[in-house]
Amino acid sequence: MSVATLPVPAVPAALSPAVPRVVDPARLATRPMRCWLLAVLAANVVVAAVLLLTATSFAAAAAAAGTIASVDVGLAALIRQQDVVNGLFALATRTPRSWPLRLRAAIAQVHQVGAGVHVGAAISAVGWFVAFTALTALAPATPLRPAVLAIATGILAVLVTMAVLARPSARERHHDRFEHSHRWGGWAALALFTALTIVLAADAPTSFPVALATSPGTWILLAVAVAAVIPWLQLRRLPVTIETPSDHVALVTADRGRPVRIGSATRIARHPLGQWHAFATVARPDRTDFRLAVSRAGNWTADLIDDRPDALWVRGVPTTGVGSVSRVFTRVVWIATGSGIAPVLPHLLGEDTPAHLVWVTRNPERTYGPALVADIRTADPTAVFWDTDAAGKPDLVALAARAVAETGAEAVVCISNRRTTLRVVGELRRQGIPAYGPIWDS
Repeated sequence: MSVATLPVPAVPAALSPAVPRVVDPARLATRPMRCWLLAVLAANVVVAAVLLLTATSFAAAAAAAGTIASVDVGLAALIRQQDVVNGLFALATRTPRSWPLRLRAAIAQVHQVGAGVHVGAAISAVGWFVAFTALTALAPATPLRPAVLAIATGILAVLVTMAVLARPSARERHHDRFEHSHRWGGWAALALFTALTIVLAADAPTSFPVALATSPGTWILLAVAVAAVIPWLQLRRLPVTIETPSDHVALVTADRGRPVRIGSATRIARHPLGQWHAFATVARPDRTDFRLAVSRAGNWTADLIDDRPDALWVRGVPTTGVGSVSRVFTRVVWIATGSGIAPVLPHLLGEDTPAHLVWVTRNPERTYGPALVADIRTADPTAVFWDTDAAGKPDLVALAARAVAETGAEAVVCISNRRTTLRVVGELRRQGIPAYGPIWDS
């Protein structure tokens, strides 16, 4: 079907612009995340104000600051744990479709809740550890205070490094550094927290066992440690079959031995201690095998496409992705570009939400193979294939608005690269259309 010459109708009155054009689309797309981030920061400011008004000594204030820092670190870590993420999505996607659209559209922002809480708690943890270190230095000397200050300084250095490398600009320019800092920095912080908890208990006026058992930090540390270890207990090496319909993409097929959750992503690695990358899982509800579409986008993916290994490592459970929010709507439009089709296809194949697909990519059959294209045509016979080799790059916002107007869809889910996704989602929301997509938060 040729779509290059299709007219683009005006957006219906019900979907007329609701936000002034001066607002940056990317900021509009991530507004819910920033609201949660600011809410967490505001809560920490309130707690800090209460602490200033009620603390009776530097030692008491330092103890309170250390506890609150541990709470924030625990919150930042746990909100990212795979099972917690899956639990949040499970709750949100149980929303009845009979509820008002405005309420369902707000609940569908669940993927931004974890993002905002994670970033807000991480920033707050840095602030509290600065306070803890300073207050400990000002408090009366104890036998182990030098050790406490040394460990606290180490934790602070690790957290600051992780925060600096997680900034959007730094992450985009040096993604490998971000990945390494979060992986090794996370384990280093966990080890340092363990040491700090033990030293603080040994430095307490009560007995060591009592101090350790009554410290909130002990139980927070235990919860974080369990959450961090669980995915590694599920580490497996899976045989894989890799097809390369073009030098741009590899289609990886594997089998976990049990059905894989629709709308999830699987982390894979060439080596357990090497780089881990998450890819959307193309799965069917009645089968245990699944596929991953890996596009050439950096050295790691290029090596995978060229080498075609016969086995890959997986760990943890597949993690629910943003596309799962489609379940709360009566009808959705999917906008995908290139390998963004991979997260979309499982929803088309295995869910009962009526959907319409617009896929923008280079010659689909030549790039991704006829089998994948056949699956898409079977799932959505009315799908629009926009071949950029033949028709050039389209106006995705106009295509999405047209599809919404023609199908009566309640929402749009866009899966593309970072810049395009945020722009499309923001522009559609500006027009009053509920729109969703990954936000590449941290």
